[in-house]
Amino acid sequence: MRSKLFVPGSRPELFDKALSSEADALSFDLEDAVAAPKKVQARATLATWLQSLAVINSVKTIIVRVNAMDTPWFTDDIDQVVQPGLCMINLPKPDSVDDVLETVREIEIAERRNGVNTDGQHPVRLLLNIETPKSLRIAHALAAAHPRVAGLQLGLADLFEPLSISRQQSFAIKNAMFQVRMAAGEAGVAAFDSAFADIGNTEGFLAEATLAATLGFAGKSCIHPSQVALANQAFRPTDQAISHALRVVEAAREADEKGVGAYVVDGKMIDPPFVRSAQALVANARRLGLLPA
Repeated sequence: MRSKLFVPGSRPELFDKALSSEADALSFDLEDAVAAPKKVQARATLATWLQSLAVINSVKTIIVRVNAMDTPWFTDDIDQVVQPGLCMINLPKPDSVDDVLETVREIEIAERRNGVNTDGQHPVRLLLNIETPKSLRIAHALAAAHPRVAGLQLGLADLFEPLSISRQQSFAIKNAMFQVRMAAGEAGVAAFDSAFADIGNTEGFLAEATLAATLGFAGKSCIHPSQVALANQAFRPTDQAISHALRVVEAAREADEKGVGAYVVDGKMIDPPFVRSAQALVANARRLGLLPA
């Protein structure tokens, strides 16, 4: 999911509009975007919408960011929003492996109660926010805590603001990105880049998204529809990269037939790590419809 568009859970008039957007994923927010007096109603409205055929049949990744575990809304959030149209729960501020495992248990209970994942083939998965110093330090342990964990989501605002770290500090941004990417990579899950609050700064958003793409992130959060196209652009493999990857994959096939271990493609020495990277790029290009299935 190159682009993940946040939608306030208290704004149901935006739900269908978001579903028809160009975003790869929608993240309905019951946490920061919803004031306390409106949380119960927002949750109920969203739970009903998640049962609609339009959502169930959508090709988008549908995510709900629930309230944190130390709030009175957490358990009821999961109990109600785990519905047939839901793909992932986004867990804010996980503090330990036990937090992840407890969330998994709550999801499993809700699946049984709501008739979700009855075939065992479509489990609701977890996207874990990395937005505190501790979660950054133990990011790999969180990512590897359970097979339901699909990825890590970097949250720079929550990570930086309490520590008075400037959001313009490129060293800090790159360092946090690199740590999250390495943790996700070790656990074999995806990494997703943080939101970018300065909506009017399209150059800044695109630059940060492009940086994340070069570090192997899979996509970026968008807090406004105008950012979706920029994210899709940044995380789209270039035609040149796709062509090179196809040549590498074909050369690898021929080399395997001949028993050759290393070879040259486009002037570059190719061995197994480059082949795996090329295969992943080709698979991604196919998912995006840039190559025939």
